[in-house]
Amino acid sequence: MASKLSLAMLLLTVAGQLAAGARAGSIAIYWGQNGNEDSLAATCATGNFKFVNVAFLYTFGMGQTPLLNLAGHCDPASNGCTFLSSQVKSCQSLGVKVLLSLGGGVGSYGLSSTADAKNVSRYLWDNYLGGKSTSRPLGDAVLDGVDFDIESGNSAHWDDLARELKKLSTAYRPVYLGAAPQCPFPDASLGPALNTGLFDYVWVQFYNNPPCQFNASAGVGNLESAWNRWTRIPARQVFLGLPAAPDAAGSGFIQPSDLVSTVLPVVKKSGKYGGIMLWSRFYDLQTDPTYTDKVKASV
Repeated sequence: MASKLSLAMLLLTVAGQLAAGARAGSIAIYWGQNGNEDSLAATCATGNFKFVNVAFLYTFGMGQTPLLNLAGHCDPASNGCTFLSSQVKSCQSLGVKVLLSLGGGVGSYGLSSTADAKNVSRYLWDNYLGGKSTSRPLGDAVLDGVDFDIESGNSAHWDDLARELKKLSTAYRPVYLGAAPQCPFPDASLGPALNTGLFDYVWVQFYNNPPCQFNASAGVGNLESAWNRWTRIPARQVFLGLPAAPDAAGSGFIQPSDLVSTVLPVVKKSGKYGGIMLWSRFYDLQTDPTYTDKVKASV
């Protein structure tokens, strides 16, 4: 009897470990908006990240000439960012997917029509993805996809842009789509686009939105309620988006101990759990060890 009980306990333990492993997540991070963060290659070389969103293409659409801003890292306008090509390739060689992030909190962007969305998709393909252009801002590296961080304007035609970009995706060279909606559901800008079911990775911003973010005194209830709604969207994986330091956002920072003990056990219940997203690499580096280093074993 004792041996049978021991065997049963062992099987239960193994099953539990397998279930926990099935929920093991990845970490995505935004890079590019502060010249005092480390390089793109160094960020990937930490081994902490599976996704890096290069931010931001902050002007595009509506007949505008697209503009990339990488803060103090380099000047795209003077063709000064092409050296990043080798760094993108270095990241990819380590298994890190590098996406170009569109939009951001400050910028001039939007889509005026389906035709406008098609034109923007063609620009992205030729200048950042698998196409060809004489003016590729990041050189000849082929990025893995496009991230929609759309925080201003209305929801018109972002679904069209997603469709046009996915038309360019092939089994040989996939075009992955990411999105960073706000946690109030549905997102004011990206709701219709996310309903297309074309997005691979959705890193929901659970910060700067008190009604749906974690509160240490009130508990995880508001976040859990919003998370459960987000995990029902037709996306491949959903990530918990967080600030990597208190100064990274107006509200919503979660202490690493609270994230590990209280929040992750709740969000990891979902089969769509993909991991966490952090804003941003600069803020991640403000503590030693970094926020990422403190939580990665539990993600």
